[in-house]
Amino acid sequence: MTSPGGEIWFAQAEAGVRFEWGSTGATMLEARGGCLFVVDVLSFTTAVTIAVNMGTAVYPFAGDEAGAKRFTARHNAELAVHRRATSPERPWSLSPAALSRAPAPPRLVLPSPNGSTIAAASRGTVLAACLRNATAAAKWAVGRGFGSPQRPAVVIAAGERWPDGSLRPALEDLLGAGAVIEALRAAGCPCSAEALAAANMFAATADVAGAVRSCSSGRQLASAGFAEDVIIAAEVDVDVVVPALRNGAFAASL
Repeated sequence: MTSPGGEIWFAQAEAGVRFEWGSTGATMLEARGGCLFVVDVLSFTTAVTIAVNMGTAVYPFAGDEAGAKRFTARHNAELAVHRRATSPERPWSLSPAALSRAPAPPRLVLPSPNGSTIAAASRGTVLAACLRNATAAAKWAVGRGFGSPQRPAVVIAAGERWPDGSLRPALEDLLGAGAVIEALRAAGCPCSAEALAAANMFAATADVAGAVRSCSSGRQLASAGFAEDVIIAAEVDVDVVVPALRNGAFAASL
């Protein structure tokens, strides 16, 4: 997958800030010595930000339910359940609203088919970013020397899934990624054309919260009774916590 000149055409290698979609994009752009931002606004990285802010270490997981239970037992953790399956005994799910009200366990396994799957497969410096902590996450990365072609900041919009399992690019993740990239650009980091387009999209959106509420994913969650999750996820730069993946779990990075 190289051009006639020998370059890897998809790598955005000339840029310090790079942007792609989904698990495949993360695999193809992940760079040695770089920093990977996973952006899954509705709702994995928003939920991670909420939970980590409450003192919980969050383990991403990719796999089936039986595997998740074994993984949870090995780590002496609690396992998040589906939004509709929460109970007083098991109040943890991908719902940011539910997590904000639940007791904070020391360790929580939080599976999801998009953001969690990408994070679980990634190596090196991995951050959970969303609209709530976009600027804080960008500042954290810049402060540690990321954002150059030699130490790139790779921003991955997780996206959602169509019924056939293929990637559905999701507006909320484009906006979340754009918010991170706009903060990196403001700090002077050179951006690829793909990254600039995402940043420009965010900067040109006058009502980000309204866009998230009215986009397909927001409407889907609201119609299922989880409008509060959408409201929480649509808040911009209200958190300063930066969840970083260490020893398999996201924890607050100082």
